[in-house]
Amino acid sequence: MNPPSPAQPAQQPRASLPAAPSFGRALLALGLGGFGIGTGEFVIMGLLPDAARDLGISIPTAGHLISAYALGVVVGAPVLAVLGARMPRRALLVALMAFFALGNFASAAAPGYLSMMLMRLLTGLPHGTYFGVAALVAAQLAPAGQRARAVGYVMLGLTIATLAGVPIAAGLGQWLGWRAAFALVGAIGVAAALLVQRWIPDIPAGAGASPWRELGALRRKQVWLTLGIGAIGFGGMFAVFSYVKPTLMELAGLPEHAVPFVLALFGVGMVLGNLVGSRLADKALMPTICGLLVWSGVVLGLFSLTAYNVWLAAINVMLIGTNVAIGPALQIRLMDVAGDAQTLAAALNHSAFNLANALGAWLGGVTIAAGLGWASTGWVGLLLALAGLVIFGISWAQMQRGGTAAAHARRGARP
Repeated sequence: MNPPSPAQPAQQPRASLPAAPSFGRALLALGLGGFGIGTGEFVIMGLLPDAARDLGISIPTAGHLISAYALGVVVGAPVLAVLGARMPRRALLVALMAFFALGNFASAAAPGYLSMMLMRLLTGLPHGTYFGVAALVAAQLAPAGQRARAVGYVMLGLTIATLAGVPIAAGLGQWLGWRAAFALVGAIGVAAALLVQRWIPDIPAGAGASPWRELGALRRKQVWLTLGIGAIGFGGMFAVFSYVKPTLMELAGLPEHAVPFVLALFGVGMVLGNLVGSRLADKALMPTICGLLVWSGVVLGLFSLTAYNVWLAAINVMLIGTNVAIGPALQIRLMDVAGDAQTLAAALNHSAFNLANALGAWLGGVTIAAGLGWASTGWVGLLLALAGLVIFGISWAQMQRGGTAAAHARRGARP
């Protein structure tokens, strides 16, 4: 049987829907896993000086622990998605979350810098596959017309982590030592694994699932184009946010004690963007992706103008946080164009976002180092959003051509 054309996306077979309260518990279990992963990914950023002092290294060297985790995400998403292709969804989610919890407990006990680097790399491995499989499960269990909303609720755990989980874990780390923060994240991972086992229905892997079938996603142009939108078009947010603290302190005179307030506004924006973006994606997926790329370019470009005023800049940072709205939309798009290679495509979405993180932060640093000023990161963000729009345009044009060709074929086949 030929794969579906991009104009007619494949639909996953739906599991028998649980009653509404059970569906809510399923989302809570999946979201708690996302909350734990988000807290574990970002908490080290607030504890770098403490970790560097205890491990006997410099703060810049300790920053490599962040890069090690990101590398684990990029590598682990495709590898674990392919290896777990035949596993029932619930069992795979429990295994991934248990792996994540174990990695955080091991990070808390790491005796030195090299062992800590290895633990952060290993802990990042299940990140992308967990979110990809959790998104598939949420969309499969969702009522009709609410797939993106269900995926958004799963990813909401990640955004709430930036607003609440990271400050709580960082505070615990400063009180009891930085290792306690990783122990807390490990405990959240254990709780999430238990709830997933208890509240997620036993959903088997798709009929005929195999590693080779999952790798078939890599032969689909629309999969690569969708990943390109995320890896490039989403990079602008990181170009700005990676340097938001020194930018506002240098240009707007933001006092250092007010930085957490601005970061909290960014977290609020992420939560709002996730909720609104997923609802819009359920109504009109492709127009939502296009509109969010335009919105991203506008608010990122504005940052280069508002960075000189504390209040305007703070509001602008919150608006930049709403750019995460594109996450659920791209996740659903990947499910639609991946055919029967759902798991790998869904997991690769988070590899793309981590590449966006690396690309945006690097390009922002390049412009600052070139003497273009702290505010230049906003223009970098605008250009990356425009590049994402170009890729979207290519994807849209190819989709239209595929739909036209399919229509002609159907007409030609009529007697």
